[in-house]
Amino acid sequence: MQFSFCIGTTIGATGYETMTQTASADGSGQSLNRSMGLSGLVFYGSGTILGAGIFVVIGEVIGEAGTLSPLAYLLAGLVAITTALSFSEIGARIPTAAGPIDYVEKAFNSRKFGSLAGWMLVIANIVSGATITTGFASYLSSIVAVPDWVAITGLIAVLSIISIAGMKESATFMTITTAVGILALLFVLFVTRDSLAAAPSKMIGELSSFDGTAMSGLFAGAFLAVYSFIGFGDMAQTAEEVKDVKRNLPRAIIIAMIIVFAFYLAISAALIGHDDIDQIADARAPLVEAVGREGWPTLPIAIASLFVIVNGGLTQIIAAARLLMDLGRDARMAAPEFLGRINSKTKTPVIATGISLAIVLALALFVPLKGLASATSLVILIVFAGVNASLWRLKGQTQPEDAPNIWRIIPLLGLVFCLIAIAGQIYLWSAG
Repeated sequence: MQFSFCIGTTIGATGYETMTQTASADGSGQSLNRSMGLSGLVFYGSGTILGAGIFVVIGEVIGEAGTLSPLAYLLAGLVAITTALSFSEIGARIPTAAGPIDYVEKAFNSRKFGSLAGWMLVIANIVSGATITTGFASYLSSIVAVPDWVAITGLIAVLSIISIAGMKESATFMTITTAVGILALLFVLFVTRDSLAAAPSKMIGELSSFDGTAMSGLFAGAFLAVYSFIGFGDMAQTAEEVKDVKRNLPRAIIIAMIIVFAFYLAISAALIGHDDIDQIADARAPLVEAVGREGWPTLPIAIASLFVIVNGGLTQIIAAARLLMDLGRDARMAAPEFLGRINSKTKTPVIATGISLAIVLALALFVPLKGLASATSLVILIVFAGVNASLWRLKGQTQPEDAPNIWRIIPLLGLVFCLIAIAGQIYLWSAG
């Protein structure tokens, strides 16, 4: 078992491309367009992970874990980072838009398992898109009084235009919005620097009186925090639209995870360093609330937050549409054939995208945010467990020279962490 992957290492032949751009998996001649490079993919992944978690769910995590929220993110990171490493290798081994569908199918030689993983991931992406869309309405309300249904419907209209236009246009939009979001987070850390400095002593004090209630809150927060990291799976589903995919996809996943993990730990520490963390946890826009309590103008951070939240929602829509496309175009007949059609002009799955958007709209309008995030976390953990098991099995069979070679124990650890998290959440639900 040898770990031979590092960010700066060239993996495989530099000019390698998986699949042709003139033929799709079903031989129909339809294909996605390879238009995204390493930097674009890093911004794509970082933006969706941050948009899904730090701007939307962090208040819910603090509401559960309180002062121990950074530890909740640390526990969630153990699940996420081991699984992200598994994605970095298996995504290079099997670089298709189907992602976990093909990973599970090839590892276990079962179309039924692959289709089940695909449908579960479609559900997770769509529910996640609804979660982020709901968060958008919360942040917009901190700027202007707009009914939630108007904000949500307007956002879905914007996402429909961008996601159908093409991956190159989507990636350009995401690069800009992610850059804005990172600057906003650095600004938040600057204005809350005193709270950040006070966080370690508050955490030590909380741990000194650690009891069963605190433990339940910590694990409940950690489970919600898992949702904050799920975007690296969406990165793998862009494989048919990435240049030099076997080299760029693994590197982009690792770089994006390093960036977001650092921000999650720092931002959560800065927020729990406040004396009034209950108010921050209950706020509809937690980062805006934290900046306002430091006496700084809140409008810039609210606007920047909206950009990143839009970014995260867009990524979830794109990922869900690519999965539906693959389910529709594949011979496994797991979905209607029309879902697999790609528009000849935009090179995007327009029908699958439209259906995804419609379901996201319905969920965002009628289901509470916390319920959406919890449901997404459970489904995604089951899929992540399947991906880790698939890589562990594949590594026991063969090791391609043009793919990263992580230690075989990593997917095994990822599988164990996912199963523990699943069992923990089921226990918490059963205990009320």
